[in-house]
Amino acid sequence: MTNSKWRVGVIGSGVIGPAHVEALRRCSIDVVALVGSSAERAAEKAQQLHIPKAYGSIDELLADPDIHVVHITSPNHLHFPQAQAALRAGKHVVCEKPLAMDSRESGELAKLAKEKKLVNAVNFNIRFYPLAHHARALVKNGELGEVFIVQGSYLQDWLLLPTDWNWRLEPERGGAMRAVADIGSHWMDLTTFITGLRVESVFADFKTFLPMRQKPARPVETFTGQRPTAVESVAQPIHTEDYATVLIRYAGGARGVMTVSQVSAGRKNRLCYEIDGSKSAIAWDGERPNELWIGHRERPNELLLKDPALLAPEARPFASYPGGHAEGFPDTFKQLYHAIYRYLETGDFEAVPDFPTFEDGHRALRVGEAILHSARADRWVNVGEINE
Repeated sequence: MTNSKWRVGVIGSGVIGPAHVEALRRCSIDVVALVGSSAERAAEKAQQLHIPKAYGSIDELLADPDIHVVHITSPNHLHFPQAQAALRAGKHVVCEKPLAMDSRESGELAKLAKEKKLVNAVNFNIRFYPLAHHARALVKNGELGEVFIVQGSYLQDWLLLPTDWNWRLEPERGGAMRAVADIGSHWMDLTTFITGLRVESVFADFKTFLPMRQKPARPVETFTGQRPTAVESVAQPIHTEDYATVLIRYAGGARGVMTVSQVSAGRKNRLCYEIDGSKSAIAWDGERPNELWIGHRERPNELLLKDPALLAPEARPFASYPGGHAEGFPDTFKQLYHAIYRYLETGDFEAVPDFPTFEDGHRALRVGEAILHSARADRWVNVGEINE
């Protein structure tokens, strides 16, 4: 798709902001402005990324008539006010997850976007691996039979050490949950997308293995391997989870279990799932994203390698390269933005979007709140128990 009609402003210059910029350019979308945490930070990053305009505030960006779409990649606590301001300014919005800090805020955003008739999306990019769409087609077409069990995990190690630090560790910036909100939300969105099952109730167990960490006295970049010395840091108590396991009851009777961790040594970014049905099963590992295991009872198991010629028709549009040519994490951003900007180009905003919207982000927050409440109350919690 080539389309220079849409001009984009990106809010946030950390790890994910540049990922948005790269993927947008691969879709031939013009990124014309960047907002950073300060005017100096924005100018420095804009120069590195060859973005023509740098702004020190969102107000400056929203006042720019050249910008049609805003991509929000700032810390979590800023998502709601920034998305709200962008919608009120008449901009289409693509927002990183979580959409807001709670479901009251996310519900307001979903309602506002609908009232304004503006395109809105949440950056649940993981569902845009080609084999995720193929897995969805297998479930939808009855190849697995009735879904019995959905199980898996999302494991990382970037917060394993007491000296590891990031703003996500601060509840006022990241929210009351960390591992579940940061990576568990991706697992829940992906498996919900594939199975079509609705989460009915949850039972969660949280653990903070490092209740005290060393917070750097000055800012440090995440994922650089930089470690502050004891002199450069201060002890900081931690109030969010390093680990969680969540039992899940789905509408219709299926059962599930999800484990998330940010302290699993050697696991850099491993999202995996297995879906067991009455006929067959499927399993996928995000660190081997071009392979889908298909399990059978009465014949040999299969290992499907990503190949557009072998994928379900619904999945083929999300594979850009032929078999034997691997596609990975950056490609999921590209495929998500292809879908969003195709939708923008049609101009028919009454059509059902083929990408995650603010409504999906709102539902994710409602499930997340049930998980948090369950961990605190040590009991099963129905998603409908949590008031919006």
